[in-house]
Amino acid sequence: MTGWTLGIETTAHTLSFGLVDSEGTPYPAASDTLRPDKGGIHPREAADHHKDVSGSLFTQVLEMHGLTPSDITTVAYSQGPGLGPCLRVGAAIARGLATRLKAPLIGVNHCVAHIEIGRQQCGCDDPVLLYVSGGNTQVIARLNGRYRVLGETLDIGIGNMLDKFARTQGIPFPGGPVIEKKALEYLRMNPEPSMEGLRLPYAVRGMDLAFSGLMTAAQRLIENGASLEAVCWSLQEHAFAACVEVAERAMAHTGKSELLLGGGVACNERMRTMCHEMSNDREGSSHAPPKMYCIDNGTMIARLGWLEISKRQTPLDESAIDQYLRTDQTPIVWS
Repeated sequence: MTGWTLGIETTAHTLSFGLVDSEGTPYPAASDTLRPDKGGIHPREAADHHKDVSGSLFTQVLEMHGLTPSDITTVAYSQGPGLGPCLRVGAAIARGLATRLKAPLIGVNHCVAHIEIGRQQCGCDDPVLLYVSGGNTQVIARLNGRYRVLGETLDIGIGNMLDKFARTQGIPFPGGPVIEKKALEYLRMNPEPSMEGLRLPYAVRGMDLAFSGLMTAAQRLIENGASLEAVCWSLQEHAFAACVEVAERAMAHTGKSELLLGGGVACNERMRTMCHEMSNDREGSSHAPPKMYCIDNGTMIARLGWLEISKRQTPLDESAIDQYLRTDQTPIVWS
């Protein structure tokens, strides 16, 4: 395969253009994220943001890597899952570029893209994926030619839970990094912390997870006088421990020894540490890609498009988005 593959990511609040070269080597993306002054992400506002910045961002990613539009030989885009208005903007950009450049078009699965960029960056062979992001929380493993969901959230994604709790405390989006910082502040003040008075509900439901009860209970702790730093620490410990417990069960059920982290919450150092400790206890290994490839980014879309393009393309009349696309709906045709 010659030329460069462009990846377009627009599943939620971020518009990102990323690239891989003819060998599938990833290059840093050019991204722009909508950060509302108050409240969460409104899909229509995010879609308008993506339209407004798309032209300048496309120019930026080409300039970053010394390319011209004619160097693009494949255009990949997130076909789902995600917020409908945001996905439609990305698909429209992709169709326009593919038509103008006379390049093949390929719509890819956002969740699978997280897996494949992680495998490429970390050198994993056949891992269990702990996918922890704003809109998704899933434990995934490969079986019979697809990535199968072994467990997932029954209500909201872990990232959304953290952001919603943060908003109740006056912390603007994104709240997760601020919660991580406040948890570290609590540990500095309390090097031997105790859960006494800070316990939260058990979030594991068999192989699934439920986070809304955690958020409500954390709010009640604040209302009853607990410090924000203490509650942030407790909330992280409970939520992350639940995710790691389900991931460990998946490793035991499948007999796999590698754990791969993906999604924006995988940037959290405490989450990474807990996964590492669990995997070491099992005589396995835990892996997390660089943080720029944990968050939503166009490069992971380009990487999956590069993997798939030799096997299939997306005709224009089949290029509609699917905001409810499941991880296990995508056959693994590239290996």
